[in-house]
Amino acid sequence: MRYHVTPSTLQGTIEIPPSKSHTHRALLFALLCKGTSKIHKYLDSPDSAAMLKAIQSLGATVNQTADNLEITGVGPHLSPCDDVINAQNSGIVLRFIGALAALIPAYTVITGDHSIRTRRPVKPLLDALEQLGVFAKSMRGDGYAPIIIAGPLKGGTCSLDGQDSQPISALLVASSFASQKTEIHVTHPGEKPWIDLTLSWLDFFGLPYTNQSYTHYTIPGRGTISPFEYTVPGDFSSLAFPVAAALITESEVTLENVDRSDVQGDKKLLETLTSMGANIVSEGRTLYVKKGGPLKGGAFDINDYIDAITILAVIGCFAEGETVITNAAIARKKECDRIHAIATELKKMGADIEEKEDGLIIRPAKLKGAELNTYHDHRMVMSLTVAALGAEGPSVIHGVECVAKTYPNFKEHLITLGATLQ
Repeated sequence: MRYHVTPSTLQGTIEIPPSKSHTHRALLFALLCKGTSKIHKYLDSPDSAAMLKAIQSLGATVNQTADNLEITGVGPHLSPCDDVINAQNSGIVLRFIGALAALIPAYTVITGDHSIRTRRPVKPLLDALEQLGVFAKSMRGDGYAPIIIAGPLKGGTCSLDGQDSQPISALLVASSFASQKTEIHVTHPGEKPWIDLTLSWLDFFGLPYTNQSYTHYTIPGRGTISPFEYTVPGDFSSLAFPVAAALITESEVTLENVDRSDVQGDKKLLETLTSMGANIVSEGRTLYVKKGGPLKGGAFDINDYIDAITILAVIGCFAEGETVITNAAIARKKECDRIHAIATELKKMGADIEEKEDGLIIRPAKLKGAELNTYHDHRMVMSLTVAALGAEGPSVIHGVECVAKTYPNFKEHLITLGATLQ
């Protein structure tokens, strides 16, 4: 599939999609409850479908109606899986289900698509699980899926690199249900807001832990949790794209389902954009993007909101002065090498962009329409579409179907706002 994008001015109101991060954690904890939980307004996407299949493989039953779910969990004593679990394109499914599989005194095999098997390393998690006495192996010995896990997870002490937050979060959840205390030592802690998001779920259920500066966690284990009812908040990482589209096309839009009190790290992008001169007003759960003065560049450490790197690079093309993005090396290990990918594609449009090992330097340039590739990365799809809306002349963007990973209604929402997009 492809998008044909023509420069457009936007106006109108949309409701941003539910949070992927919260959706996945809600599904996981519903599995770990003994009884039926209700989850409202979840993100219905391929990744969520993969997670739903995974928790069903471990014993959960699922009743789905519209955008609501009723999930009957089995508690921390998960069922052995009779078949291979397929994470599809989801790193969260791979790592979180991999950690939960350590609770089962039987073998669990988890695989995924080509990107999962070649680009999304799982070795830090496997090594940590082995330090905790779990059988945890990459079946090809290369640190990637397919992986095979066999518990039980009895607690203990482990250490791992924390540049990628997902293995840490996965261990925090799984060790909460281990039979004994677990201590997790972390070097190079990064992506801390995603850790905070996971810890907020432990707090929600009253599961105890200690956190010493994100480098040392103690989890007593033996946790039990009760069924719950939860409404998934809007996703700040998805919010970034209609906000950026309005800013670079000098448009005004209204965005609903925005809870500024939520712990999602990507909301920090709004602070960054405001510091660049964006006129963004928040009232309750509604966000207004209004016309303002010209955007100005700056220097931004984006480790706390790493998923924003591609869209911030686009915005930098339309800002006055230099935009410097740093501390983003982990972005090279996402669905694609996002640093290289966004630099390559924006250069096709005439961008003045310089690739660094851990980030980018962007100088203002007038972008022109071009034929663009997405590297099978949903955030590349949305970032390049936004760039095309503010460019001179039409653009064609190839490989857009992966946008459903986090924003299934992305195209429809932009059309609702007035974008010329086919």
